[in-house]
Amino acid sequence: MRLRFSLARLVASTSLVAVVAMGLGGCTGMSKLSDVTGSIGGPRAEAAPTDPVRAIEVYGERYRANPKDADAALAYGQALRANGQRAQAAAVLEQATIADPGNKALLAQYGRALADNGNFQQAYDVLSKAHSPDNPDWRLLSVQGTTLDQMGRHEEARSYYASALKIAPGDPGVLSNLGLSYMLSRDLPKAEEALRQAYASPRAGVRVRQNLGLVVGLQGRFAEAETIVKADLPPDQAAANVAYLKEMLSRSDAPRGAPKRTPVASLGRPD
Repeated sequence: MRLRFSLARLVASTSLVAVVAMGLGGCTGMSKLSDVTGSIGGPRAEAAPTDPVRAIEVYGERYRANPKDADAALAYGQALRANGQRAQAAAVLEQATIADPGNKALLAQYGRALADNGNFQQAYDVLSKAHSPDNPDWRLLSVQGTTLDQMGRHEEARSYYASALKIAPGDPGVLSNLGLSYMLSRDLPKAEEALRQAYASPRAGVRVRQNLGLVVGLQGRFAEAETIVKADLPPDQAAANVAYLKEMLSRSDAPRGAPKRTPVASLGRPD
């Protein structure tokens, strides 16, 4: 495959913006469900489901039994987000915040769900209510930064990442978001610098690796990018990462008006 590195066209691609939106922001993975389910259902919470479909069944049943139970709504909303059912998650969390408007945990998840659905201004506004300047949550600061990036307000976004990094120095997720912010404004050297810092963290996950590979590849160094995305990985995962990288870099070769597809690797798999 012949790859051309036309950053202006690639970054302008609606499909890439969608992919970046998926890569930015907070955690939706099933590993985070235990953060909010400890108080639900007493002893049953000890065996929190790890399978997304099973989690939806369990928490959906508890939510329907008592829609005003904030913990049940929170767990159900997170399970729906983890399974890619973003519109339904936003609807559930919206109703929960109406019933309990002062619940900051609900507001935080509702804001993230809105960002999942591309409602970036509304997400930013809701997230602003989920914490306060005197008691900021660095994770929410980072998500707010991503909503600003998606609205093209990159300088403002970076001020949020800077604030988040003061609270959580070296966090790979925040650094990755910062790198993508620079990528969106076409400052690839700074994007690479931030992403290399993120990649150096022992807590960096596959998303950081993919983002760094993408930014290196966008600068024309495809062999190096390929080495980054497949280093120290099992063959099947390495192959998937290389396929993802080629898919993203080949977007600039697509004819104008061609259908846009979001690579499977980008769907709901944050670090």
